[in-house]
Amino acid sequence: MRSIFILLLVFSSFLFASHTKYLSWSQGDTLLTFLDKSNIPNNIYFDQSKTDKELCSEISAGISYQILYNEKEQIEQVLIPISEEMQLHIFKKDNNFILDIIPIEFYETTQTIAISIKNSPYKDIIEATANKPLANELMRTFKKTVNFKKMRKGDFVAIKFKQRIRMGQYFGDPKIEGALVEVSKRRNYIFKNKHDGRYYDDKARSLSSFFLKVPLRYRRISSKFSYKRWHPILKKYRAHLGIDYAAPIGRRINASADGKVIFKGRKGGYGKTIIIRHKNGYKSLYAHMHRYKRGIKVGTWVKQGTHIGYVGNTGRSTGPHLHFGLYKNGRAINPGKVIKITKKRLKGKSRQTFLANIKNIKADLLVAMKNNNKPLKLEKFSIMSSINI
Repeated sequence: MRSIFILLLVFSSFLFASHTKYLSWSQGDTLLTFLDKSNIPNNIYFDQSKTDKELCSEISAGISYQILYNEKEQIEQVLIPISEEMQLHIFKKDNNFILDIIPIEFYETTQTIAISIKNSPYKDIIEATANKPLANELMRTFKKTVNFKKMRKGDFVAIKFKQRIRMGQYFGDPKIEGALVEVSKRRNYIFKNKHDGRYYDDKARSLSSFFLKVPLRYRRISSKFSYKRWHPILKKYRAHLGIDYAAPIGRRINASADGKVIFKGRKGGYGKTIIIRHKNGYKSLYAHMHRYKRGIKVGTWVKQGTHIGYVGNTGRSTGPHLHFGLYKNGRAINPGKVIKITKKRLKGKSRQTFLANIKNIKADLLVAMKNNNKPLKLEKFSIMSSINI
């Protein structure tokens, strides 16, 4: 039924002067402030379940969202991504607004491209691909192994990567499978190990320096991380963007990695919360706390294992636990995958498997550099062709 409804809206947009605005979510805005500014009743938020209210707080500053207006400049539909899998869908039905959480439509492309350096690798990648996250990821990954200032005109960058495309634009973080950076004709490689998600060089030495530890002693994991989970009773997709560790009230919570406290206070359904910014674009979130450790405040630098607070049941919570979230460049990722990472150098069978897996990727990079492979050209789709779900 929903598909028919959206298709009718799509068709009507051709008959009347409907139009779409592509906007960027402002720093400090919340869904409630957006609803107020847009003259949309805020009961569509307050009528949501506690879990869905928490998901509504996952909107990231700078995310691209779309509003469909009718010929009277009235809002008909809004699409706001809250993760790489899910989005808020606000739409009008029988003159009433409805808020739902639905999967994001996208397709994934794999490209192997090569770029001859003219100015700087960062500037040249953005100019060739219009993909700033790709440039950021490449620069960050090679940061400790390559001196980009020594690159000269005519050096090459070759990248094999996967990325989602939504509405004719790159969406979410690129997943670099392998890359080559040539500096004065010397080739430097990185490859992602699919078994642990870390970057290694062509000798199987780790290039990742971020290590995460479980932030507390816990009884059990009461809820795992999930981008998209089908709820058999609600008949809807739902997400849980973190790990819930069940533990008694008052249990110590420790910083999962070195970093700077950038938020301390109440955060919607999360209750008493602390957010720590780490290096390499990571942030960790600790929610539903009972109270904070004395002396912890915004601006405090903490070491891994520093005591920052106590397990509680504040906010929208059904029992004492720690909701632990991890974010990379503003996007929620599964903390469980990062916590399990401890190896600095692959050995034995793991090393043999890795070296075998990268052989074809390395060959693809060299072919791309030889043929000067160009990036895929993207064309922005209108909202009318993108929300047919």
